[in-house]
Amino acid sequence: MNAQSKAWWQKPLRVIQPNLQVRDTERIDPQRLAAQMKDMGANTIVFNVGGIYAWYATQVKYHTVNEFLPASFDLLKEVITACHRENIRFIARFDFSKAEDTVYLQRPQWFVRNTEGEPQIIGAKRPGNWSMLMSTCINSAYRSEAVAIPVLNEVLDRYEIDGIFFNAPNFVACSCEICKRKYKQRYGIELPSEPNNYEPDWASTCLRDNMDAVYGAIKQKNPEVPMILYYNLYRDNLFDRAQTTDMLCTEPQDILSLGHHHIPEFWKPALSIKLGRSLPDRPVPFGIVHSSPGMDWRHTGLPPAEYRFWLSQIPAHGGSIWHSLTGIPDTIGDKRILEVVSSFNKNVEKIESYMEDAAPLSQVALMWTADSAAEGWADGLINNQTPFDVLLTEQATVERLSRYKTLILPEGMSYSESFTENVISFVEQGGHVVAEGALPDNEKLLELLGISGEMLSGESLVASYLRFEGSGNPLQKGLEQTELIAHRGRVVYCRTASDNTEVLATLVPPFSPLESVGAPPERASLPVSHTDLPLAVLNRRGLGTALYLPFSLSHLINEYKLVEHYLFLSNCVEIGYGENKLVEVTPYHGMQLTMFEKDGARLVHLVNGAGRRPLATTVPLYNIELRLLLDEGAEVSGVRRLISEEPLDYTIAGNRLTVTVDRLDVWECLLVEFK
Repeated sequence: MNAQSKAWWQKPLRVIQPNLQVRDTERIDPQRLAAQMKDMGANTIVFNVGGIYAWYATQVKYHTVNEFLPASFDLLKEVITACHRENIRFIARFDFSKAEDTVYLQRPQWFVRNTEGEPQIIGAKRPGNWSMLMSTCINSAYRSEAVAIPVLNEVLDRYEIDGIFFNAPNFVACSCEICKRKYKQRYGIELPSEPNNYEPDWASTCLRDNMDAVYGAIKQKNPEVPMILYYNLYRDNLFDRAQTTDMLCTEPQDILSLGHHHIPEFWKPALSIKLGRSLPDRPVPFGIVHSSPGMDWRHTGLPPAEYRFWLSQIPAHGGSIWHSLTGIPDTIGDKRILEVVSSFNKNVEKIESYMEDAAPLSQVALMWTADSAAEGWADGLINNQTPFDVLLTEQATVERLSRYKTLILPEGMSYSESFTENVISFVEQGGHVVAEGALPDNEKLLELLGISGEMLSGESLVASYLRFEGSGNPLQKGLEQTELIAHRGRVVYCRTASDNTEVLATLVPPFSPLESVGAPPERASLPVSHTDLPLAVLNRRGLGTALYLPFSLSHLINEYKLVEHYLFLSNCVEIGYGENKLVEVTPYHGMQLTMFEKDGARLVHLVNGAGRRPLATTVPLYNIELRLLLDEGAEVSGVRRLISEEPLDYTIAGNRLTVTVDRLDVWECLLVEFK
């Protein structure tokens, strides 16, 4: 799309959302706030407008007005005007998920009920002089024709807002009469008392119906105003979300207050953005990053090193940054937050014109199953600096798959007939598939993998090993000095069924029960050092190959994070490259690499997350050698660092360009330009 023909919201955006506290309302100086947002690098602001509280003099019944609003002027209008004066777009934030108890007393039928008929109260034990908040039912009139839509119409009539964002629009399990009737009409059965027994699409359907209603109302009033809606890496139907909004946002929050053993995985921002980018012909998704280490600690900031690492993943994986702050700059007590946001936005501004409309350059696709198996593969790919895209089953068409060299099928994949046929076609046309773990009784799939139908899942093993078989084994690259690597877990006992198959690894069964593995060492010899039980089977089909691992490599990555398992995973994937691996880099555990192309140029992002999380300090990485495969006949005109704004020396040997980044602190973007 031509840049001149784009709407403002289809261009690069740097968003700051000051989460407003009603008792600080009098401290909001519109002109000062707009100037601060500009100084911090924002070109868009998200500001409270309506829902739980109206930040203007609403005339809609049951829409509670912020009691701290100034009486002498229209605060909302002045903030919008001040932002527009600074060329900052204004996105109106609405939250209709809750309402004050005064509304509940007048319209109790609008609110969430548990199976005993009791409403859901938010913050009932909260100290201070506050009214109670109650959760509103997503299927009730409050969230549509009675309150939400009249409020939207009122704001669109009275204020020059540029966009609309709904906070917390999500489904909450509810057993009110409205939900019971709707469930019975849709499914022909009574609403279950346990949410775990709801039909799989119930929550998504309710959210889509509600968003359809408000989206239609917005477009009827002003078609030029875009709407923004959340998507979730795990819970949502991405296609439902996309069809009821103009833009998508995701919230990979770094909740350190969960405790060290439960903090979010390092790849959460990366995968969240990759999933949002899997939808074609959509604006790049927003990645919302909260400045706090948890909502219970929302008045302080993340450790700056951790904060910078978390933020950097959003643009490095092709998303637009959205900063979520507690309060306005004048009320934020942790000034480290302001410095991190300001400096980070300056770096984003340096790369955004190059990244606008850039396409990811990945040779690997990971089927996203939203479970631990897919997480393990993602962990392995990212820590091996392997650029990859994530796909949903519906997106795995023959045409889409043809872009990739390797397709990863985590354990637990659902294999429909059409999906299986697409995978077979991918292999026959020269692709490489890697599948793991237990498989469905799917004759075509087993034939593709070179496995007979006689498959039995054994008990969970400990003290077992994987043995490499044969010389020149592609899975043993980097592991040539060892014949065994650690194995633990269940094995699917199988046998090959084709002359085109090659067993690359076999199982060495346990040498001891767990309680006696260390005592005495004199009895630690292997009772069976070799078996013909496969742990890696490579089958050739058409122009391509299929590698089957009858165990869970993803589980080993998730659980043990041994370097041998990461190397093994990398080797499994690289079989598909042949001599055409696009990028090689000095391996650093914790470093992320992504690659994009635009107008013939290449952009390579490096993000440094080395060290024990949460990161207390940035640990610089030194002398990172990057080797890029060049297209035939390509002539390089220059290589430079966009963030540090320095050129880079390079060499070319054959069809490989080599550059060395002498030091990587947090994030760098390399631009490779061609004549």
